Amino acid sequence: MSQSNSSLKKQRNQSIFSTFLCCFRNYNVETPPTNTSPLPLPVEENGSPPKCDQVEVIPVLCPPAKYLLPEMKISDYGKKCVVIDLDETLVHSSFKPISNADFIVPVEIDGTLHQVYVLKRPHVDEFLQKMGKLFECVLFTASLAKYADPVADLLDQWGVFRARLFRESCVFHRGNYVKDLSRLGRELSNVIIVDNSPASYIFHPENAVPVQSWFDDMNDTELLELLPFFEGLSKEDEVYGVLQNLRSR
Repeated sequence: MSQSNSSLKKQRNQSIFSTFLCCFRNYNVETPPTNTSPLPLPVEENGSPPKCDQVEVIPVLCPPAKYLLPEMKISDYGKKCVVIDLDETLVHSSFKPISNADFIVPVEIDGTLHQVYVLKRPHVDEFLQKMGKLFECVLFTASLAKYADPVADLLDQWGVFRARLFRESCVFHRGNYVKDLSRLGRELSNVIIVDNSPASYIFHPENAVPVQSWFDDMNDTELLELLPFFEGLSKEDEVYGVLQNLRSR
């Protein structure tokens, strides 16, 4: 295969993969005006974002007619809601074969079945089990459901995630899929988002616990080190004071 053909094939594979995963994102974004919440915009059927001339962000001052989350379960009353990202936060996925992959997930793209190789971040099992006891946990990813849902099935063996939200639940804003926490249907002072991408929470940075992007470092301990922090946070009346101290550090 010539070098040019090989380059074209590589570009096509990256394009296909970025259609399904949220890893290829532009993090250079501006914070939108306060007290506004852009409406979600349509995404083409193949999962690609609308073209630039089709994008229109419409600020609104009223809450959405229907929230993203169902009513809180009785067993979760009094708990805070933690929104947890998937890719590069809990796992890393690739079309390229990985010898030590924890999961291999088949995903159909344009009539062709592709194998997605998934690595679990170290200590993710312990992290999820502990978080599920302390909080109402929600998976929120900018990836498409046909990839992320089967990964979540394999990852969450304990039913930690009370709900799963995918790309269609994001707001497409200035080239990024943003997770608008005001659309969840939970009191914002009791909502935390755990995500490796600042672009994902630009509407509510004061609710974020940032984590480093993870790819394949099997010596990583960040999820384990976060557990004492979250245990303390679960006992607080609201999250803003604690998270402000975290950001200042």
